[in-house]
Amino acid sequence: THGKGHKERVVPASPRLLGELREYWKLRRPGNYLFPGRTADVPLSTATVQKACKLAVAQARIHKAATPHTLRHSFATHLLEDGYDIRTVQELLGHADVKTTMIYTHVLNKGGKGVISPLDNR
Repeated sequence: THGKGHKERVVPASPRLLGELREYWKLRRPGNYLFPGRTADVPLSTATVQKACKLAVAQARIHKAATPHTLRHSFATHLLEDGYDIRTVQELLGHADVKTTMIYTHVLNKGGKGVISPLDNR
């Protein structure tokens, strides 16, 4: 919450992730926040999330820079690569203008592969 434009960001969670989160909850039984900060009544700080991301990148031996925003960017890019339409991705990302969402299309390299002529698709 409270992201850019003070919009809440909602991302669909996979059944696999939900299962993992349920197991975590059963073990930890967190209070107000699923991932609390220093005390149970405050959420993780932005700095803590950034540090955790940096540590994960180092442990995975990834040599490119990656931040929590990289996860958002990757999510959008994978949706587009999997064939989701730009308007759906725009809505999921909370973009007011589709031009903002179009930024994520620069990495797509379909090159016309697999395109079937509309004349042949009848």
